[in-house]
Amino acid sequence: MIRLGKTNTLTILRQTPPGMFLGDDENEVVLLPNKYIEPEFEIGQQIDVFVYRDSEDRLIATRLKPYVEVNHFAYLNVSEVSKVGAFLDWGLEKDLFVPFKEQKQKMIEGQSYVVYIYIDELTERIVASSKINKFISNEVLQVEQGEEVDLLVYNETDLGFTCVINEMHKGLIYHNDVFTDLAVGDLTKGYIKLIREGNLIDLSLQNLGFKHVLSSTEKILEYLNTHEGYLELTDKSSPDLIERRFDMSKSTFKKSIGVLYRQRKVTLHEDGVRLVTAKEGEEVKGV
Repeated sequence: MIRLGKTNTLTILRQTPPGMFLGDDENEVVLLPNKYIEPEFEIGQQIDVFVYRDSEDRLIATRLKPYVEVNHFAYLNVSEVSKVGAFLDWGLEKDLFVPFKEQKQKMIEGQSYVVYIYIDELTERIVASSKINKFISNEVLQVEQGEEVDLLVYNETDLGFTCVINEMHKGLIYHNDVFTDLAVGDLTKGYIKLIREGNLIDLSLQNLGFKHVLSSTEKILEYLNTHEGYLELTDKSSPDLIERRFDMSKSTFKKSIGVLYRQRKVTLHEDGVRLVTAKEGEEVKGV
């Protein structure tokens, strides 16, 4: 079956004046217009095309690749707002339609929004919705605490950043757990920090527990190796200064420095932290 809103691998059946007709194993056909036909195309050859509806609602194939396919989320820009709804740029000649009823807030031309792309059951057209909560659920969770997940930031509140988790669930990164620049529309890796009563999910952008400390020690070691073995921060340095330098909390910084000190990789001084040289390391081992 030819899948609307998806990339299909189809066979070139015949050449006609408007273009090539492509087909699948179930004898369904779709037109690939002449402007997308490449010189090396031959009858019987299989090619990848994206299938959607043209301005007259006919199935049509294209060699253009949209920014997103059906049943996925994306952060898209509004190219036009009309009396029937908004239209989003998704990389194809025909923009993606968002009806007014599917807009969480009235969309503004030139601004970008996180949307879900789906096929409307009544019209069989590809449309988008910014009412994200309709398309995710925490009723039955398919993630576990500590698991690494894919995140898409779709809203910012007084508490923090709300994210789509693995395109299935909803979670929150609290502001005090964010140690880097983050904004609506960002795609990033994250971690399930805590699953609370009611399947509410707290998220973190950093590894949890000792794994987090280890990754933070690697950041500090890299800095020391590229700055002549010296770091001017100490356990008395301000949290803001530590955050700007390493994108980590002061607590994580202190734990990481402690790990490096116990591993005899650094020495601690009033003015900062110094990397232990190979010679110094050998002398310590010989004591």
